[in-house]
Amino acid sequence: MNRFLLKSTISLIVLGFVALGVIIAMTFWLNVRAQNYFDAVIEARDTRAATVELRNAILSAESSQRGFLYTNNEIYLSPYETAKAQATRHREVLDRALGGYPELSAARKRLGEALSEKIAEMDRTIALKRERREDDLAQLVRTNRGKALMDEANVYFAGIIRAAEQRLTVAIDEQRSNASLLRLVSLLSAGVITLVVGVVAFTVTRNMRDIARGRDELTRMNEGLEQRVQERTSELTRTNEELQRFAYIVTHDLRAPLVNIMGFTSELETGIGSLQALIDQSAHLQDAADPIVREARAAAKEDLPEAIRFIRSSTRKMDNLINAILKLAREGRRQLKWERINIEDAVNANVQTVQHQISAQGGEISLDISAPIVRADRLSFEQVLGNVLDNAVKYRSNDRPLKINLRSYPLARGNVQIDIEDNGRGIAEEDLERVFDLFRRAGSQDLPGEGIGLAYVRTLVRNLGGDVKLASKLDQGTTISIVLPAG
Repeated sequence: MNRFLLKSTISLIVLGFVALGVIIAMTFWLNVRAQNYFDAVIEARDTRAATVELRNAILSAESSQRGFLYTNNEIYLSPYETAKAQATRHREVLDRALGGYPELSAARKRLGEALSEKIAEMDRTIALKRERREDDLAQLVRTNRGKALMDEANVYFAGIIRAAEQRLTVAIDEQRSNASLLRLVSLLSAGVITLVVGVVAFTVTRNMRDIARGRDELTRMNEGLEQRVQERTSELTRTNEELQRFAYIVTHDLRAPLVNIMGFTSELETGIGSLQALIDQSAHLQDAADPIVREARAAAKEDLPEAIRFIRSSTRKMDNLINAILKLAREGRRQLKWERINIEDAVNANVQTVQHQISAQGGEISLDISAPIVRADRLSFEQVLGNVLDNAVKYRSNDRPLKINLRSYPLARGNVQIDIEDNGRGIAEEDLERVFDLFRRAGSQDLPGEGIGLAYVRTLVRNLGGDVKLASKLDQGTTISIVLPAG
């Protein structure tokens, strides 16, 4: 009995595979037929659409021509050239579409000739009107050649549309027939699959317990893994918070001695003033040629003021660096407020702050917003845009007007990429990575800055769950790409 059941099961499985093979072959063949009919429908639809668009373009050009001839007002010609360009483009599309209509080859050729002659006739009437050759214009109009050509073209248009619609009807009918056959094959497929499923159901049921045990074990392992991931994440979060607190404390402690240095420097400047006055007064009482007097005067007039200037410059730079570190530390501690942000509105708000600098140099900024919304913290997002636009303006090239192109478009996995491209100085290839490092700058150091801008941008973007990339060529321009979650 068991042997019979085994043989029966094997026979049914073999029969099922054979039937499935036949069904797969039939389904593939029907899909190929469906694709062919679909292509025929698309071809007929495109042919008809191109014909209608070409006819409408010619009619639009003719309407513009007539308005000009009646009124002698150039405003009526504003759509004329556009309509002619559209007609040329649609003629090319129609010529390609009619390649699949050999029976219309003669009509296609004559239609092209009639349209070319019609456009030439319209150009001629417009030229005569502009030259105020009213008699020649009237004589040309009285020939009714333009009307005859348009009537002839309409006949060909109608014929092409009828041919396309006929093909469309035939293709749709074939599609319906093919769909009916496909439904029949699907029903047969369902029956065969049901039979095969019934045969293998016993085996599946027997293996279910093993699968369930394996799933339970995997679930326990996943729970342990999730717990370890959470613990590791918490540990990293604590470490990050400690680093932020450390940076905040260190920079706060550094500011105290810095303030003292700046205060004592001011006192030294005051003391040097008194010392200079004393030396000048002593010079009248002593020999001015005395080497000691000369050295004292040089020290008071030149050496000490120069040393104080160096001290002040260094303290100012150190103060800027401390402020930069504090800025980064505060950003990591700030609570983000998530919201849906319109990219174009945010860009326009930031462009206003640099528009006068762009316009003064004869530059321009263009927007191409294909993905309009991101989910981010508004303050952080606007700071990112502001820093990048400021850099584009700051490091513009003196050899050409500044051009900034800003594009946004969707990416996979629910992200949006924003590209900010400029034609400025650019960055050498070996410096592409270092510009994101804190206090590191690339290229000529002829402009003020501390090297924190792009490092700050990357920190802000990563806090928003995104990433930032940079592509640049020296003396050609730079493109900064920002990836953020879509709104």
